[in-house]
Amino acid sequence: MPRFDGTGPMGRGPLTGRGMGPCGGGMRCGLGYRRTYTKAEEKEILQEDSKALEGELKAIKARLAEL
Repeated sequence: MPRFDGTGPMGRGPLTGRGMGPCGGGMRCGLGYRRTYTKAEEKEILQEDSKALEGELKAIKARLAEL
């Protein structure tokens, strides 16, 4: 779940993922558990998300070029 905000993958809501994150099998998520982040932590998380998305976009463009 990106940023552990309870929205699930791509903002589609809880229980829509593969259960691979820290909440997969735990009972704490979705029951009022929410962590707040400092600006520095949020910036780091967003930078990591950006890198991951850039990697996915690169893979998509490569596949499109193959087709």
